[in-house]
Amino acid sequence: MEIVLIIISILLIALGLLQSGKAESTSNIISGGNDNLFANRKERGGELFLTRLTASLGALFFVICVIMSL
Repeated sequence: MEIVLIIISILLIALGLLQSGKAESTSNIISGGNDNLFANRKERGGELFLTRLTASLGALFFVICVIMSL
């Protein structure tokens, strides 16, 4: 089980790094240029797949941690 947990955690880190940030330009937020900060953007294609895969792996990680603690 520990090996599976390590693999899932490595995949979660990699997927987190692959995803684009919701606030693409942090300097715009700090400087006050928030024109598109609350824009209604939908994820499509590969972005949507990465988001769903990350959520699924996160849930699986949580379930495995709970099972291992019992």
